[in-house]
Amino acid sequence: MSQFYICSKNHSIVGQMDTYLAFHRDNDTTHYNHRDRDNHRPHHSKTPNAADDRILDEKPFSTTFNPTFPSVQNISEESSRPNYLNTSPTSPYHLGRDVSSDEALNKIKTANSVTISPELFEKIYLNPQKEVKGELRQTFGNPTPLALLGFLLSLSPLSCELMGWRGAGGGGIATVGAYYFIGGFLMSLGGILEFFLGNTFSFVVFCSFGGFWFTLGATLTPAFNAYGAYATEPGNIASGLTSPGFHASFGFFLLFMGLLSLIYLICALRTNLVFVAIFFGLLMTFVVLTASYWHLAAGHLVMAQKLQVVAGAFGFLAVMAGWWIFFAQMLASVDFPYQIPVGDISHLITPLSERVKQKERFSA
Repeated sequence: MSQFYICSKNHSIVGQMDTYLAFHRDNDTTHYNHRDRDNHRPHHSKTPNAADDRILDEKPFSTTFNPTFPSVQNISEESSRPNYLNTSPTSPYHLGRDVSSDEALNKIKTANSVTISPELFEKIYLNPQKEVKGELRQTFGNPTPLALLGFLLSLSPLSCELMGWRGAGGGGIATVGAYYFIGGFLMSLGGILEFFLGNTFSFVVFCSFGGFWFTLGATLTPAFNAYGAYATEPGNIASGLTSPGFHASFGFFLLFMGLLSLIYLICALRTNLVFVAIFFGLLMTFVVLTASYWHLAAGHLVMAQKLQVVAGAFGFLAVMAGWWIFFAQMLASVDFPYQIPVGDISHLITPLSERVKQKERFSA
């Protein structure tokens, strides 16, 4: 509506508002014209004078409704006044891959329905994006970097020891404490917290590798007598570490850890390239390390040593990818102005739920 006529001075402001609201409730302003103008006037108002007719003839009423109640103002379509009904933000919000984590979590807290891009979600949680009930992800901190740190601070020194850098050796016995209190404890704790957040994949991955580090630490601890049972010299339990029986038996544990890593690798194809690199490195580490132990059991010491170095190199590849995504997560956690990519590949494989929806859409 361009302008509306001014009621008589004897009318109160309340009477003006009632007239205005009754006018818009009882009449369709979209089809207003000069011929039925008199029929649309409020019945209890005074007949407008010639000046009022001139005001009404200047511009037709607009279809845009203004929620305010001004006395006389221009609210036509050509007006620069914003339309408060159409400029409100839409819902649900969509957070793209370049949105910082703090901004994303802030919008999550203030909105009822929010979608996060797969790359941003997997950078934060290392888990394929999946809807879960509750708001625990917005209430508590993200446990993923903590579990990832336990993995990195355990495998990084072990990889260097397997490669024999600076004369290191001993099969990882020097860092057995880290296997308990960093690798096993932090990864298990992070996995349990991922369980409460509804991140199934991260929960299983972190808890299983937490158990691996506890197992490796216990195997290398004399009190558990894991290798003492294979001792070849009476009174010298350390001799069990070089026995063929111990090497052949422990190789089976490493072999099935490689199988587990293969399953994780296939699942990681729904996440990002960094995660794929981590599990590929772990797969090769366990497979090559298994071959090294079995060559030791067969007495092929030279070949076993070479394979151990190769296994350490693949482990080093896995931890370098892990340090990369850990760095990306920490940058996102403090809303750093520069983010590093993790190589989102979730769009390459269509999720099963999406395929079901497409099938239902085509069959309907």
